[in-house]
Amino acid sequence: MGRRQIDQIIDFEDPTAAAIYPIILPNRLEVILKLPQQKALRHYSTPIARTEVERILEQLQQDLTKPHTIRSIQSLSAQVYDWLIRPAEADLANHQIKTLVFVLDGSLRNIPMAALYNGKQYLIENYNLALAPGLQLINPQPLKRKQLKALAAGVSAPNTPGFSELPNVPLELKEVQSEAPGQILLNQQFTIQAFQRQINSQPFPVVHLATHGKFSSNADQTFILAWDEPIKVNQFNDLLRTRSQMRSDAIELLVLSACQTAAGDSRAALGLAGVAVRAGARSTIASLWNTNDESTALLMSQFYQELANNQLTKAEALRNAQLRLLHDPKYQRPRFWAPYVLLGNWL
Repeated sequence: MGRRQIDQIIDFEDPTAAAIYPIILPNRLEVILKLPQQKALRHYSTPIARTEVERILEQLQQDLTKPHTIRSIQSLSAQVYDWLIRPAEADLANHQIKTLVFVLDGSLRNIPMAALYNGKQYLIENYNLALAPGLQLINPQPLKRKQLKALAAGVSAPNTPGFSELPNVPLELKEVQSEAPGQILLNQQFTIQAFQRQINSQPFPVVHLATHGKFSSNADQTFILAWDEPIKVNQFNDLLRTRSQMRSDAIELLVLSACQTAAGDSRAALGLAGVAVRAGARSTIASLWNTNDESTALLMSQFYQELANNQLTKAEALRNAQLRLLHDPKYQRPRFWAPYVLLGNWL
């Protein structure tokens, strides 16, 4: 599995992408900007105490998941926009940048960059967005559309006490299959053994999991729910690793739908998704908070249509699906469309 530096990918494979590296320091927020074919990195900074940055981010994170906080969200996310994006606007425009790749620090990882607000528009309205878990990606390549096959597994009526029903999961899995045919494991069929068997038996470039799950920086509290028991993060890692040892074809895209991250945990957001990337999945889509079951089904259906029918990058397909929700009066609030993040290869 070759690894590539993000800077190299931007220089040689996607000259419409730029990388943004914010660093939260005790008395300022420093941002490094990498533009395509530019040897010198740009940087800019905002004099602000770390405690103030943390306070603003924590308030924004809370407001984003609530129903009636749109004014507060726009005002707080405008501050974050001013730190991370505003000083780079001219450079991004001059280089005709279409995709922003963020390598985030600390509590910034809990904030969906899609929701940053420039006073008129959200960032997702102007750019494709992706997150990178570090400075390198596993041998990134565009998805081969001819073989868009998916293993889609989900739990709509959890067998484990303490978890609510997810009535839209069967519909979501059907929608995935209509664009990316393959295998469905629903409820009783989605046992750990059946999942392991399927993942090792056929080359599924896409694995889609619609079930409850939780990310946390504590491995014991990070899992996804199969029918028979939760799949703990280390076990999940092993399942994917066995696959990458047994098969040469990587999982191109792992989608974790209906999962949630642990609030107030600055490393949670990348928990399970990060494990997936480390275990060889080239890209992961996950949500930063527990989302509405119905809007998730709509977003996922749109995402796979975009991916299957158009020659789009994964980042473009996700953006189009998010804009579909943003332009729907029922789902225009950020809590519906913002939490989905693409981690890893955006091509």
